[in-house]
Amino acid sequence: MSARIRLKRFGTKKRPYYRIVVMDQRSPRDGKTIEELGYYHPIEAEDKQIVFDADKAKAWLAKSATMSDTVRKIFNKKGLHSK
Repeated sequence: MSARIRLKRFGTKKRPYYRIVVMDQRSPRDGKTIEELGYYHPIEAEDKQIVFDADKAKAWLAKSATMSDTVRKIFNKKGLHSK
């Protein structure tokens, strides 16, 4: 099983919010998660958009989990640089 850090969509039409989660790479977008790391609200104010646990994210990256491109951009905004 290869784990992947990616977004899981919630919210309504034109008002999305996302949870940053660790999932099996083969599972569907809104499928079962292994662990939740935080959330991303693209519509909120700039300082409230991104909240996540950096220690858990680093631990999953150390376990060779990969990130989606969008999650990589989000983490780079908050200063968690990937390998």
